[in-house]
Amino acid sequence: MKWKQILAIVLISAATTGVTMWGYNQFRNDPYVYQKDGNDSGKVPANYAGFNGVVGQNGPVDFSAAAEAAIPATVHIKTKATRTVSNNLPRNNPFGDLFPDLDDFFGGDKYRSIPQMASGSGAIISEDGYIVTNNHVVDGADDITVTLTNKKSFKAKMIASDPSSDLAVIKIEAKNLPFLLYGNSDDLKVGQWVLAVGYPLTLETTVTAGIISAKGRTLEINRRQSDAPVESFIQTDAAVNPGNSGGPLINTEGKLIGINSAIASPTGAYAGYSFTIPVNMVKKIVSDLIKFGTVQRAYLGIEYPRDNLSEEDKRQNGIKDDGGVYVMNVREGGAASAAGIKKGDIITKINNVPVVSGADLIGQITTYRPGDKITLTYQREGKEHTASITLKNKSGSTDMVKNSVLDKLGAELETLSKEDAKELNVKGGVVVKSISNRGVLSKVRIQEGYVIIKANNKDITSTEDLKKVLESSTGSVKLEGIYPGYEGVYPIIVNLGN
Repeated sequence: MKWKQILAIVLISAATTGVTMWGYNQFRNDPYVYQKDGNDSGKVPANYAGFNGVVGQNGPVDFSAAAEAAIPATVHIKTKATRTVSNNLPRNNPFGDLFPDLDDFFGGDKYRSIPQMASGSGAIISEDGYIVTNNHVVDGADDITVTLTNKKSFKAKMIASDPSSDLAVIKIEAKNLPFLLYGNSDDLKVGQWVLAVGYPLTLETTVTAGIISAKGRTLEINRRQSDAPVESFIQTDAAVNPGNSGGPLINTEGKLIGINSAIASPTGAYAGYSFTIPVNMVKKIVSDLIKFGTVQRAYLGIEYPRDNLSEEDKRQNGIKDDGGVYVMNVREGGAASAAGIKKGDIITKINNVPVVSGADLIGQITTYRPGDKITLTYQREGKEHTASITLKNKSGSTDMVKNSVLDKLGAELETLSKEDAKELNVKGGVVVKSISNRGVLSKVRIQEGYVIIKANNKDITSTEDLKKVLESSTGSVKLEGIYPGYEGVYPIIVNLGN
């Protein structure tokens, strides 16, 4: 009888052990299960997370092939620019720019020419020498020098730039150059490995590695150079420092996925956050700049909340936060209005690509031109709808916009009104309302308020008159103008660089 009791105990113990082991295996397969100890210290539950990536299966990640492809196609850009600085009123020198040394004799301005030098990086995108970089790298440069990794140097020509997106295209006269292939930034995922290539801190070609930390970021940094900034940055933790601007961000296949543009830092040096213009934006804008000389920017024709709008502001304005872009207003005559989009709709997708923020929306629309058709997915009263929309330009049409020679001046111009012309006792003219820090007028002795009355000895009564003279000119143009409240005509010479 005793042996039966012993056998029963053994069987019960075996069964208990089996159940225990089965339960343990079930819990062990979940890498996020946390088992508290008997002391219950109150610490946040933690455990190792399962990872089925490259490491541990195929060995460590190797970036050498990607770096080898990108380094020869990454260039060092050095620029020289001359800034003319004046803090005073117009000169009294009647001989103007013809004899500037007489300024002191006539008690005029103290102008100073300040040479400025800068450097950055660029990515070769064609075998015949087209290079993409940041606008802020080459903005206002009188001289651009490009150096390849083999130490060969070339003088580069500015093709066109877009301050809104901080992109520019320059070109060197060379053949059979190594160049980068475009990737697809829409396919990027947070956590994906990336490499930043460039010439930071005056060093030679440098490659750094990191991951994609976030997508669809906006910093409002491009507002420094444009009233209509276009931003939808990729955020990475790949080390980027001054000098990296304009250089490529590549994936592990060595394909271009973005152009490095900015860093977020309290010190001005790398502090863990870098920001890159997505390649899908880059290739469309670059194509426009090469083909048209200006960007063909498409507009949806809606107003939406800022991405950093507070919860209180959202409540006050009745803005819903349902994982899309809330339509605050629909502009009359715009693309969205024609397709029946209304205030209160929530846009969730463009051509089946999810959009969860204003930056996402901008990033997608920027890849299209006026006249392109897109499929827009939106929610209205809890139901999902789709609409086919034909995008338009800023003026509300689908026409392509041509680059104007007036853009080279880098100034806001306005035709002088008949009343002001009568008061100034002139036939007419063009008023320089403001001067940006880019363009040819920023390099000559001119101030806001200058009224252009002649160009190459031809009377100017409107901006159209000025445009015609500039279009028919090559090289330098002589402008003559007056300053309200001052006597005399002040001539200046501008170089259009044609």
